[in-house]
Amino acid sequence: MSSLNTLSPAAPLIAPTELPVTTAPKISRRTLIIIALLTVYLVWGTTYLGIRFALESFPPYMLMGIRFVIAGGLLFIAARVRRVPLPTLRQWRNSALYGGLLLVMGMGGVALAEGAVSSGLAATMVAVAPVWAMLFGLLWGSRPRRLEWLGVIAGIVGVALLSLEGNLQANPAGLALLLLSSLCWSLGSVWSKHLDLPKGIMGTASEFLAGGVLLLMVALLRGEHMTSLPSAGSVAALIYLIVFGSWATFSAYNFLLREVRPALATSYALVNPAIALILGVLLGGEQITGSALIALPIILVGLALVAFQRKPAVSVPAATESAPVSV
Repeated sequence: MSSLNTLSPAAPLIAPTELPVTTAPKISRRTLIIIALLTVYLVWGTTYLGIRFALESFPPYMLMGIRFVIAGGLLFIAARVRRVPLPTLRQWRNSALYGGLLLVMGMGGVALAEGAVSSGLAATMVAVAPVWAMLFGLLWGSRPRRLEWLGVIAGIVGVALLSLEGNLQANPAGLALLLLSSLCWSLGSVWSKHLDLPKGIMGTASEFLAGGVLLLMVALLRGEHMTSLPSAGSVAALIYLIVFGSWATFSAYNFLLREVRPALATSYALVNPAIALILGVLLGGEQITGSALIALPIILVGLALVAFQRKPAVSVPAATESAPVSV
């Protein structure tokens, strides 16, 4: 006890909290934003080619149904493990409506069209969805600015030129299906802000599950079935679509919607078509010639006018209105 009394009052004792502690380095917000942008730019641009590879073994609607039932089912289990409340009957109904427009009419239509149209051209065609979304926004009081109308005109001119490209000209049904798919995706995106849907991970899970079940029902009505065991390449493409094309991209996109301005979050609409076109040529043996080379820059200019000239406050958030179909 006497030895303790000899300590000087000025000599500080070392508290446990003062001991040097090693912590893992934190990732800055800027770095996370860059990672998220690269994810939506690159991954969503590659899913068009991924669908083409998966279609070598799977029928289109069956492929998309399997993809979203598995992706949604696993998310649903994860949500329940975290004790997230179950959606109400009304929310399930709205999820089916939302998933029907985006996944069945939108993504399912794209998968069906890619049986006749190259993946690069499919990405280019559906990239005009922000134009249709802007027009649908008028139904909820969102009035476009003058430059946005110029973007609409440029987008329509670009689509008209693209329709003259040999691959699309020889497949008018594919062209019509792609246009219908982008229209449905845009309507669902704008309408979703006015629907009672579950929040967070349960919202994504219910959309995937409802849309996936509807896709499988369409596949059944169409008489789709597997004629043989799927190839290893097709299975790998399906896994890629589930893990990266569904989980990773939606997580990155939701993060961007929270952290950056809407125009930046939805700027992947300007990048995905170019990536899909390049990958289709390099990896898929596709050829892009003729009017498509002129149409793509015109479409991208139109999209730029639509995406980057948004008013800061509108009745329908620009992040949702500008979101193109992504598979």
